[in-house]
Amino acid sequence: MEKARSFEEIYRQADRFVLDWKDAAGDERQQAQMFVRDLLQVYGLTDSRAALYEHRAKRTSTGRQGYIDALVPGILAVEMKSAGEDLVKAEAQALDYLHDLPEAEFPDWVLTSDFTRFRLLNLKAGTDDAATEWDLENFRDHAEKLAFLAGYGHRILSFEEREAASIKAAQLMASLYEGLADSGYDEHASSVFMVRCLFMLYADDTALWGERDLFLEFLENRTEESGNDLGPMLAQLFQMLKTPPERRPRNLTGLLARFPYVNGGLFEEDVAIPFFDSDMRRRLIEACYFNWSAISPAIFGSLFQAVKDKAARRSLGAHYTTERNILRVIRPMFLDELHEEFEAKKDSVRGLKNLRERLGQMHFFDPACGCGNFLIIAYREMRALELRIIERIQELEAGRKSKSALNEGLFFTGDQIMVQAKQFHGIEIEDWPARIAATALHLVEHQANQEMQARLGAAPELLPLDKVETIHTGNALRMDWTEVVEPSENVVVIGNPPFLGHATRSTEQAQELRDVWQRKDIGRLDYVTGWYKKSLDYFGPHSGRWGFVSTNSITQGEPVPALFGPVFETGWRIRFAHRTFAWTSEAPGAAAVHCTIVGFDRLAKPPARLFDYADLRGEPQEAAAEQINGYLVDAPNVLVEQRRNQLSPELGNATFGNMPRDGGNLVVTREEVDEVRADSVAAKYLRPYPGARELVHNEERWCLWLVDLDPGDLSRSPLLRHRLEAVREFRAASSAASTRSMAATPALFGQRSQPDTEYVCIPSVVSENRRYFTVARFGPEIIASNANFKIPDPDGVQFAILSSSMFITWQKTVGGRLESRLRFSNTIVWNNLPLPEVPNDLRGKIVAAGQGVLEARDRHPERSLADHYNPLAMDPALIKAHDKLDAVVDRAFGATRTCQSEKERQEILFTRYAEMTSAR
Repeated sequence: MEKARSFEEIYRQADRFVLDWKDAAGDERQQAQMFVRDLLQVYGLTDSRAALYEHRAKRTSTGRQGYIDALVPGILAVEMKSAGEDLVKAEAQALDYLHDLPEAEFPDWVLTSDFTRFRLLNLKAGTDDAATEWDLENFRDHAEKLAFLAGYGHRILSFEEREAASIKAAQLMASLYEGLADSGYDEHASSVFMVRCLFMLYADDTALWGERDLFLEFLENRTEESGNDLGPMLAQLFQMLKTPPERRPRNLTGLLARFPYVNGGLFEEDVAIPFFDSDMRRRLIEACYFNWSAISPAIFGSLFQAVKDKAARRSLGAHYTTERNILRVIRPMFLDELHEEFEAKKDSVRGLKNLRERLGQMHFFDPACGCGNFLIIAYREMRALELRIIERIQELEAGRKSKSALNEGLFFTGDQIMVQAKQFHGIEIEDWPARIAATALHLVEHQANQEMQARLGAAPELLPLDKVETIHTGNALRMDWTEVVEPSENVVVIGNPPFLGHATRSTEQAQELRDVWQRKDIGRLDYVTGWYKKSLDYFGPHSGRWGFVSTNSITQGEPVPALFGPVFETGWRIRFAHRTFAWTSEAPGAAAVHCTIVGFDRLAKPPARLFDYADLRGEPQEAAAEQINGYLVDAPNVLVEQRRNQLSPELGNATFGNMPRDGGNLVVTREEVDEVRADSVAAKYLRPYPGARELVHNEERWCLWLVDLDPGDLSRSPLLRHRLEAVREFRAASSAASTRSMAATPALFGQRSQPDTEYVCIPSVVSENRRYFTVARFGPEIIASNANFKIPDPDGVQFAILSSSMFITWQKTVGGRLESRLRFSNTIVWNNLPLPEVPNDLRGKIVAAGQGVLEARDRHPERSLADHYNPLAMDPALIKAHDKLDAVVDRAFGATRTCQSEKERQEILFTRYAEMTSAR
């Protein structure tokens, strides 16, 4: 196999090709094969087996047998015509043959030529401009278009193509790992071996060896089909890869001698090589036949991380962190700004060189890096920008210097590339993904070098590898981050720490949070907030940028003041934020999580950027923001904390319902109610007693409400007497002194505060999927349980406010959650609701609109609140009633018209809250 050619050599061969053929007669029958052979030689394809000539194929249109002039299997089909013939018709003829080809031979490109003109069609582009044409005399200027023949990944693959390729690649590696696991191979050794295989496979398809398919040739031609000698042969190969040329045996010849020195720590450790059989050898060779140049190191890394998990392997490719999601973090964090600076300086050589130097001064740090996908995408994008800068400098200086002189002035070795892998730092708690991250950095560096070679004609050599010493294995919440990279204004901290809510963190993780936050009570803080606090401690007085993907719970309810208070107090602002959207986890099999992305800096500009999602799985809409607060709203920077009394003079006091503390003896279940009703004395004390579920789903539950008990009734009702004796015994046996004291009054609920007027009954927890908060208005004869809150409401205004869109917006924004469900709080949500004083005429309209909602419900008395507010089946009359209610309630909060979105209401609510709290 010939060594892959540099672009300088390709250009020289292209000049010779033009010189040899510029005066040719252009006879298809006599000269076609010679012309194609010379064309392929320009790109180093000198092996006679590289192309199939006069390849037999059947025409789809006629079914007749014919011939493709030349075929480079899986890459290029060539159709030659005599001088002056129509190339579009020739292209159609070539396409007519392709459907007869097996999948392995089907090309990505079709080239047609009449010896003086060329037409190249990209079969995978799927666009109208997929074909391009040029003349022989200008061949040198278009030589890059056929660079794929030399092994360069010149065609830019789409997200979808790279994702599909990465999934297929991971499936191949999973198949190989299964073979290792079945053989009982050591866990650590398998990690080392799998990462080495990844490197070998990738190098084979990306010209990293200097020639293609060298590893495949080694496997097919130097190992037995039985696989018995494959282990020892790989051990010998790996030994050569870590041995520099001057230390290799002088008599080393043949295939092993063709492998270059790799170094970089990848082959440094001595580990046992697995024993192979024919099936394992087949799996490894099968992996070699895949095109590894098409993978995305970031996506593949996430998938590769999962191949060791048996359950994850079954759903491999179903869930991983996409490049699109990673770009949602890095673009507003730093990348968009750098591209804007490029546009502003693109006509100034000095400005462009200064920008390039700035790229070399930046550092990127992911303290929960996993397999390194954030770092890999950041590296790729930074190298792409540096290449863009170099090309623009060349354009500006083109008239004054030769191309070689320009290149020498910009870079000569890898050390003179401004964007270096050593600028990308990570911490990962597990060894396996940390190894993947280090290897993937090599792969993406090689991809960037290939692109530079293709576009500039020169690039640094990747081999021998520099050892990646910037990926650290350890617990990020226990490590000193300053030992990874020194904090400065040039450091960008990014990442996707573990998705663990306060209820799912382990005892050890809870202790880690206490240690990081340096306080015993960490309340409802999610595990991810440890990374926020570590970032604050890491930067200290320094400027910089940092931000994470987090579950959206950190921007809701009680955690907001606890988390964002220290952030804002130390001078950080929210630079950008993505409001709630569905994030696909790295872990295969994991469900999409509702997440936010929040990024911080200490700068006054540029303006903050806020991204919102109408469709949680769709693309965001961006808006500039004056100031983004901790609830991710463009509104005053307030933090809503517990309040004992109502901020608004219009709101009543919300308290818990009635708690029996009875051992189950004052509460009557559906199974017991018939017995109580059969007792005429006990029956007169029976009252409805709905809990949160009963309230929402119209289910029945009762209690014995004995505040007006006639003592004589105890002698007339053995049932009452028996139940009250059981209550007294239960309370007397309690370990709580307060409960024991209640044994003296067994007929009464332990905690009771039943209103003597109509009231609003509020379930403590409701579904997050409904458009409105589901509350009911009851008379005093219905006893509210302690699973509900209650507010006296003689005129109905409290019910109307609670039933409005303005209230549920406030609830969703500042209220807490139980799992994903909305959790009502009197101290956080209700007492802080910023409803200004309402004029009497508007108050009357609000009460009337609330009554309209009740009347719309009454049209279907058989329906529960859950039925009424099913988001897929709300009665149009009920929707209309709520719309009328929103129109007047929105006005009460200061809207000049009915709000059209949750975002509008949030902005009004926080503006009112800031006004009303500052006035106190």
